[in-house]
Amino acid sequence: MKRSTFQLFRESFPKIAFFVYVREMRDVLADCRTCLDVGCGEDSPVRLLDFDYTVGLEGHQPTLERARARGTHSEFSPGRVQDMGALFRPRQFDCVVALDLIEHLTKEDGLRLLRDMENIAAKKIVVFTPNGFLPQESRDGDLQEHLSGWEPLEMRSLGFRVIGMQGPKFLRGEYHEHRFRPKAISGILSVLGHYGYSRFRPEKAAAILCVKGVQKGVQ
Repeated sequence: MKRSTFQLFRESFPKIAFFVYVREMRDVLADCRTCLDVGCGEDSPVRLLDFDYTVGLEGHQPTLERARARGTHSEFSPGRVQDMGALFRPRQFDCVVALDLIEHLTKEDGLRLLRDMENIAAKKIVVFTPNGFLPQESRDGDLQEHLSGWEPLEMRSLGFRVIGMQGPKFLRGEYHEHRFRPKAISGILSVLGHYGYSRFRPEKAAAILCVKGVQKGVQ
């Protein structure tokens, strides 16, 4: 299956924070050509990254079909993330990413996910998640309930480099929606806060981007 072509500016405008998010992802994964996107969803940022080959793993069938219709990945694999260790080979992909996923798992399943990701990746694993526990409920069985929280200190203890994302935490609420109006002004403040403060102080950020090299010296 051929991936569709997506343009970052067109896909992100006027969501400035999303544009910044994708640019950060491009920087940390610049040396990777193949990618497994775990719990890919229907509009994963991976569609905007410059990979040669991507696979989207998704356990919610309607979501997978919408992603397939959009052509967000080269191929798709239906299945639960808890079973991914049996679905893919060790070192099969340059990188394995889990974006807005690990918080939907229990802590036990989340730690197992990280071990499986590290086994399947040849270069890097990347996790994007809210900073700490962010309450969120499912909508119509879409598996979106949050079951765990992950903080910078814990991720560092697991060997990750942690980058603060989405601007200062106090500006965001459930689903990372802006707390204040108008949204355009809140969005600008969020981006300014990202570059001026919370990117370098991830414990103060709304979300965290966690990067771990699976080879010594790769981060």
